[in-house]
Formats: sequence, C-alpha cells, structure tokens
Amino acid sequence: MKESNAIIRTATPNDMQSVHALITELAVYENAADQMTNSVAQLIEDGFGVKKLFDCIVAELGGEVVGFALFYTSYSTWKGACLYLEDFLVTEKWRGKGIGKLLFDEVYQIAKKRKVGRFEWQVLDWNEPAINFYKKYHANLDPEWLNGKIIFD
Repeated sequence: MKESNAIIRTATPNDMQSVHALITELAVYENAADQMTNSVAQLIEDGFGVKKLFDCIVAELGGEVVGFALFYTSYSTWKGACLYLEDFLVTEKWRGKGIGKLLFDEVYQIAKKRKVGRFEWQVLDWNEPAINFYKKYHANLDPEWLNGKIIFD
C-alpha cells in the first residue's frame, strides 16, 4: 500500500489499543520504555471521558492504525491558547513514505483552525530523523530553553 492510501482521521476509543502500542514503540525508540506507565484504559478515560484532556488523530492503512498524533491545548501568558503536540509517530515499517507529513500537516491545520498563538512540541537532541523532518517546516528548534519536570510515581 502507498502512503496516498493512508486515511487521517480522528481517533476513537477503539483505536486506543493501537495508539498504546505505538506509544510503546516510541518509548522503546527513545530508550525510555521503563518510564511508560500509561494504559489503554487511562488513554480512553483521559481522551474520551468527562475531562477530555487530549485530542488524537490516527493514520490508517488497510484498516490498520500505522501512526498517531496526540495533542492538547496549552496556555501561554504571552500568546494565549497554544497547541502542544505531545507525541507523534508512524510505525517503523511505514516511515519515510509521507504518512508522518500527512499527520503533522493535519495537526498544523487544526492549530490554524483553532487560531492558537503557537504550535509547539519537543524533540530529543539525538533524534536526527525527527530534527531533519521539522527543519523542512522551518521550525524554530530552540536550544536556549531547558525542560523542567517533576515526575510523580
């Protein structure tokens, strides 16, 4: 199948098993599988429950989910509402075929439609394929800011 056959659509609760598998693939790729604690049930609750904490789109080929993008609205005191792309992955078998571009372009269009002040994401400094992908969009990959976090177990 060619990437032109890929369907980009809004994810449903039934897709969360596949999305979870892709998130696991991403965690392994980023050498952080031991840090992943999320579950399919938690994804369904957080994405489709009362709180609706995120949005998710998927790329589907022949009835199989082969990629996803998970994003949510954040808020900037300088820019107002922003769209934050939390994670975005195409399974290894289908990388390099334009499916990632279709997913990213869809999230970009969603950001424009929502009229957000900023569309942002993070990328690991060693992930050259992703960095090169984002450079094609003339993205500002800012080395100045350090990421801070506190992880609750």
